[in-house]
Amino acid sequence: MKLFLSLSFIAMLVLSKYQTLNELFQFYRNSEKLVLEEVSNQNIQKSFNYLKQKIQNSEQPIYGINTGFGALCNTKIPNEDLSELQYNLIRSHAAGVGDIVPEPIVKWMILLKVLHLSKGYSGVQLETVQRLIDFYNQGIYPVVYEQGSLGACGDLAPLAHLCLPLIGEGEVFYQNHKYSGKEILNKMGWKPIQLQPKEGLALLNGTQFMNAYGLHILMEFNILWENIKKTAALSCEAFDCVISPFKAPLHEIRKHRGQMIIAKWFYEVLSQSSNILKPKNQVQDPYSFRCIPQVLGASWDTIKFVENTFEIETNSVSDNPNIFVEEDCILSGGNFHGQPLALGLDFLAIALSEIASISERRSYWLLSGTRGLYPFLAFNPGLESGLMIAQYTAASIINQNKQLCYPNSVDTIPSSNGQEDHVSMGANSATKCLKVLENLKKVIAIEFLHAYRAIQIKNIQTELSPILQEFIQDFETHYKLPQTDFYMSEAIYNVKSFLESYNFDSPIITH
Repeated sequence: MKLFLSLSFIAMLVLSKYQTLNELFQFYRNSEKLVLEEVSNQNIQKSFNYLKQKIQNSEQPIYGINTGFGALCNTKIPNEDLSELQYNLIRSHAAGVGDIVPEPIVKWMILLKVLHLSKGYSGVQLETVQRLIDFYNQGIYPVVYEQGSLGACGDLAPLAHLCLPLIGEGEVFYQNHKYSGKEILNKMGWKPIQLQPKEGLALLNGTQFMNAYGLHILMEFNILWENIKKTAALSCEAFDCVISPFKAPLHEIRKHRGQMIIAKWFYEVLSQSSNILKPKNQVQDPYSFRCIPQVLGASWDTIKFVENTFEIETNSVSDNPNIFVEEDCILSGGNFHGQPLALGLDFLAIALSEIASISERRSYWLLSGTRGLYPFLAFNPGLESGLMIAQYTAASIINQNKQLCYPNSVDTIPSSNGQEDHVSMGANSATKCLKVLENLKKVIAIEFLHAYRAIQIKNIQTELSPILQEFIQDFETHYKLPQTDFYMSEAIYNVKSFLESYNFDSPIITH
């Protein structure tokens, strides 16, 4: 069933109720326009009016509104300087460096910031939220840098770069061209946002950088997931594996949900293969084949945990301080701290890395020259090297993944004169997790090449499970691989592209 049947339904779904990841992924992928529902307009305006009156009627210091920031929180700011305070905050915090964040992730950042502010706990103008929506709908993506956030007092540096163009500063990408913040506002006929008290802080405080990376990684993985399983099943076919390790009784007595789900899928697929059901010479297969349910299942259970963490965060408010109109109070706390996301992203990186690790082992075995296969899957071993070096590439990638899987969340470096004395480092967890995902895609592409060549050598395409026959046939409609040595790097990237796009319209999250 297709989600988002009308624009009014989209608005209500995106901005007024709990968002499931499936709903968000479908909305994002369908490139629908983002609009505010009336109840969100009212909540934003009510919060803004309350804060304005509070500032006018009270001399009480309120963090980040009429005080300095971080270790300067006890420095009182005169009312006439409150707007300038917010401009200074954004400019001074835009200290990011390194690689530019990919546009799909910046798009997520804008969407998440709108979701965050639309709940009405941040005291911002309606005009500010609407301008963010304009950026999202028009495909205007601010230039944001990967490095700079500690993942604690919000993703300060990345969000400062995200929001600089609102005031006509910074840079953006629009229709494959880079513009200054001033240029893009002039091009679109918009005036710079006139920041009000707390708006700079509301825009910068939050976990939208970490959260955006997490949602992007989870969406990309879910698109790839079916093809990870199909590629592993192809390897089982190519290596002439026994089917007994996938039978349900084995997994029912251990009871891990992911393990049982994976075993069920593999048994249903492989039991339709006349090749797999032939009598075997071996009693058991290596762990990388025999333990697919245990290893992939454990990663799947981990990914489900991480999905839950990010679904909760997406529906939360991570600003500080927060405005509670009905309770007549403004509370300052630590909702901006990224620890839940940092732990989830580190755990996710490990889970993805293990899927890649066991994939590389299957590639290794397919080169062994056993079970009716030629050494290194070369049709003319010696004259040709076959897929020998592709496995080297996979091994190199696996080594890099192991380095990337050091958990950033176990580290903390105090900042702001000790006021921010424990930080999550979740932003670094996020950027490195994306690298692990991209590495996983390459390793799975290499396994697919090995399995495909092995099946070519054995000439067993018509004996495979029907779902795997279709998988290979669809690949062959896009790419032809000769039965000789070929340009390996190009082939790896072609397979990666195929795996990223094949069955793109299948359900996003499967259980």
